[in-house]
Amino acid sequence: MKFQLFKTLTVALLLPACLYAQDAQHPSVDPRPFADNAGHWYGIADKGNMINARPGRPKYPATALTDIGDNILLFQKDNGGWPKNYDIFAILTPDQKDSVAAGKHVLNTTYDNGSTYTQITALAGIYDVTKQAKYKDAAVKGLEFIIASQYANGGFPQYYPLEDNYSRHITYNDGNYEGIMTLLKDIVDKKPKYDFVDEKLRKKLTATYNKGMDCIFKTQIRDNGQLTVWCQQHDEVTLAPAWARAFEPPSICNGESADLVLFLMRIDHPDARTINAIQSAVVWFNQSKILNTRVKVIPAPVMQTPFRVSKSDRVVVEDPTAPPIWTRYYELGTHKPLFCNRDSKVVYSLAEVARERRDGYGWYTYNPQKVLDTYPQWQKQWAPEKNVLN
Repeated sequence: MKFQLFKTLTVALLLPACLYAQDAQHPSVDPRPFADNAGHWYGIADKGNMINARPGRPKYPATALTDIGDNILLFQKDNGGWPKNYDIFAILTPDQKDSVAAGKHVLNTTYDNGSTYTQITALAGIYDVTKQAKYKDAAVKGLEFIIASQYANGGFPQYYPLEDNYSRHITYNDGNYEGIMTLLKDIVDKKPKYDFVDEKLRKKLTATYNKGMDCIFKTQIRDNGQLTVWCQQHDEVTLAPAWARAFEPPSICNGESADLVLFLMRIDHPDARTINAIQSAVVWFNQSKILNTRVKVIPAPVMQTPFRVSKSDRVVVEDPTAPPIWTRYYELGTHKPLFCNRDSKVVYSLAEVARERRDGYGWYTYNPQKVLDTYPQWQKQWAPEKNVLN
């Protein structure tokens, strides 16, 4: 999961990892979708990594397409996926390259922190410019990894091959699911960058996309007779809301759900199921908003914990000028704002959360406002006969 320092970069995971042009003569690899992976690599020295960042090392400019593409190929594992938390723009030393190449058989491949679907999309863009077959071949291998990783019910785990922990669950955290589905949607929609995908593979990917959509609808939480939104993870067998980390309980999760709804809103000519899913979510977001409330970061003595160093604190204050805000979690059944400690004990106010978690985790979110702001135009275009906010 995310290192808190880079939680603010979550939005980067929703951006397509594609080429963008600084000008017509200089196509570039967009670094934003890779920011979370790079941030973790530079921010955390992990003894489990194949290599760790070295201070003062240079990076490739975003216009160095083949150098960046070769880095992406280097980090691709034998099963077609990618590990997390490396910088594809880093100029590696020869010994670092040797270490990465030697670890290709270690299949710690994942979608976490914007991994795998971002590399595939970037490779497609690099191939589109360079026409070097190695980039196309690697992208195809990555697409085959996505097909292989999907559950029969349409969901995607966080890691594949599966690990014996919560990462086995169907994972909506941190934009992972939308990232995969956006890539698949672009292929289904026949975006020119994916012309290299042959008809046989495109047919398989279309089936993968359709199953992924079906899973979204099947996991939308119906609670007390009301269709609401989603949990950040769902059990891969029962599809019920599931525990993730010790302080991430089964619940109605507004932050992740908002991003999922925004993905659904980008679908042209949505069918009845899609319209119903979006409108039900809009009703829930409108009902669950919290008014006159602001979360303030306040000074606090430095506190060393086994998990992180806390340098500030957070308090909830009443503020009639504050915009609507939402908690990350709402309790199933009661729909009360929900918080949790590392001992997995549920509490009902931020003040009851231990300081290390209180100021080291995103307990509140403004993400649903993006949905509510987008809804009027979407409703006018795709569901003019029914405005659920009237």
